[in-house]
Amino acid sequence: MATTPQDALAATLPQPEEDRLAWLALTLTPGLGPKRIRDALGSLDAPSRLFTLSLTELEALRLPAHSAQFLFDGQARRAAEEEWARVAAFGGSLLTCDCAQYPERLREIYDPPPVLWLRGDASQLSRFSLAVVGTRHPSAYGSGIAERISRDLAARNLLIVSGMARGIDSCAHRGALQAHRPTLTVWGTGIDVVYPKENHKLADEILSLGGTIVSEVPMGTFPAPQNFPRRNRILSGLSIGVLVVEAAENSGTRITARCAADQNRDLYAVPGNVTNRNAWTPNTLIKQGAKLVASWEDVWEDLPSQIRLELEAGIPEDSATAENSPFLSSEPLRPEEAIVLAALHADEPLQIDELLDALETQLTSSEVFTALFELELAGRIRCFPGKNYVRTI
Repeated sequence: MATTPQDALAATLPQPEEDRLAWLALTLTPGLGPKRIRDALGSLDAPSRLFTLSLTELEALRLPAHSAQFLFDGQARRAAEEEWARVAAFGGSLLTCDCAQYPERLREIYDPPPVLWLRGDASQLSRFSLAVVGTRHPSAYGSGIAERISRDLAARNLLIVSGMARGIDSCAHRGALQAHRPTLTVWGTGIDVVYPKENHKLADEILSLGGTIVSEVPMGTFPAPQNFPRRNRILSGLSIGVLVVEAAENSGTRITARCAADQNRDLYAVPGNVTNRNAWTPNTLIKQGAKLVASWEDVWEDLPSQIRLELEAGIPEDSATAENSPFLSSEPLRPEEAIVLAALHADEPLQIDELLDALETQLTSSEVFTALFELELAGRIRCFPGKNYVRTI
């Protein structure tokens, strides 16, 4: 019988790689979930034994008949070898539940993913981290507070974790990047499928700064709605706590908050205006016992002392907490810039025409435009679609 390329690949794999291949093969087998996969492989003396079992022995692992047949026919192994090759060609990597680099906190949850697909630095998964989550349609206040708190905590060596969705998730990642620190994102798609598409640049920035992209689904998986609620348990499972910034009553953010509670993670929430529907979830969580957060200090002071000491020990001398930090220093403003900045608010956008009307007795339109340009360049204000301006928090 002729040797196939798959057979040649299998022959070159050392025993630990055979074990990882077994985890991957079961993950790609239809009809199996994380817990059933762990139970099946946990009953074997080595995961690689899976490939030597008879159909009867496979069924004795309490696998569904069609799943056992898929394994016995060799389809699962072929699928695993092909997926392994695709990941390697893409420059990604795979972590299985029994790998030394698999994050211990994630291993402790009820249903940890048997296999993690990765791009970037795998060591980030074991760092102390905070998940920052919220609505896809934040207010200017929500966007600003998510960026600010993420930035300030990242500057103090706490890894920011989020899902890179539109809205609060993306703001959290950008805040960490502003502090020039790595950030970790958990996707509901394959590691080769950027979603939403407009976040291609953000994904590249995350990787270029030493961050990590994580997924529990194979390469090429499209953004199916059912994948995103499932990935939320990973967001909270990787983290020591979850911070909620703006989310409506029926938001998917509530799933992450519930996962955090089930996993015994600390829960934090930023209070919001009660007339804003996106304040419902954080305000309700606070009433139910979540810690109210208005700044990074509220999270920092709640951390166990041992974790704070370890984080402080890893803060570089030139970190953003230093007095010469670019986003903590205050360059003097020109008089025109000071007037424009004073007219703007952090929690309510001001449209350019309204701003010009408010300042018409103090500045010319050209002076206002010049001041806006300089302030935005300095990071003191942000411009939203429709030429709506807010102060950064």
